[in-house]
Amino acid sequence: MIPVSVVIPTKNEAVNLPHCLAALKAFDQVIVCDSESADATAAIARRFGAEVLPFVWNRQYPKKKEWSLKHPSVRNDWVFMLDADEIVSLALVQEISALLRQGPRCSAYFIEGRFVFLGEQLRFGHRNCKMMLVDRRRTTFPHPDDLDIPGGWEVEGHYQPTIDGRIGRLKSSLLHWDRKPAAAYFGRHDLYADWEARLAQRGGLAKLAASESLSRRLMKTAFRKIPGRWAYGVPAFLRAQARISGRLGGVSLRHGAGVLLLADRAAAGRWSRKPRSRRTPGALRPRLQARSPDRWSSAAFAGRRMADRRPDFQALRTG
Repeated sequence: MIPVSVVIPTKNEAVNLPHCLAALKAFDQVIVCDSESADATAAIARRFGAEVLPFVWNRQYPKKKEWSLKHPSVRNDWVFMLDADEIVSLALVQEISALLRQGPRCSAYFIEGRFVFLGEQLRFGHRNCKMMLVDRRRTTFPHPDDLDIPGGWEVEGHYQPTIDGRIGRLKSSLLHWDRKPAAAYFGRHDLYADWEARLAQRGGLAKLAASESLSRRLMKTAFRKIPGRWAYGVPAFLRAQARISGRLGGVSLRHGAGVLLLADRAAAGRWSRKPRSRRTPGALRPRLQARSPDRWSSAAFAGRRMADRRPDFQALRTG
């Protein structure tokens, strides 16, 4: 067994949790830190052999991840902080196993997450990278002034823990696959946006970024001050389109830059888009009519497609 404790914060994650837990059989300890879920989250965790650690937030610090990281029931020094909608690959499990066997040279490691949206893995575009594998003896969490922010929640926001020591990055990645309806995804990101905007008003984001590496600090601070932020997406769309088709796709470029431009105008209160015709272009209508809505909402269908493309995930699903 890998001498790592996996800690998963949950609240009503019965849809995602079975897929997450099925890939964690090689780890010494799996803890589900649950916040009084109203669904079958706790029962699912016990069925997979995970320990259930109840959590009730008192609206003070520490929040959920820091609280669970320091809890005496965690029996390993190394902790893998995982979300219920994240699935580790076989390659990542093997890399973590080899790392602990040889002896880690760093006190924490970043791990890249690849998104699955509507059942399809996104091959290009945005990927998140979080500090997930940490030595809990050298890990603390910052306490931003966010306890009174409307929409704030019991789990730490989009900021990294503070590490006493070197920080590395693993080569393998995991899947970020939320099987909840799309409405839940957009609602959650609305809360993220509210939290970030209010924290920025009181200077909290700059303080959080000050403790990170130079590249991440520049990304999180300088980008917010660039006028015409929508133009930032132009090089990304050009590069992705060239990699996909070997040529520059004007349609993808115009669509991507246009979306970012409209979002930037909306955020600045300058929404002035004129109504356009709702008529579906003739070339697209047959394709849209041929698609069944069930094609995008069926987890089983998406799972089969993912297994066909990724043998390592097939091994985890059947192992």
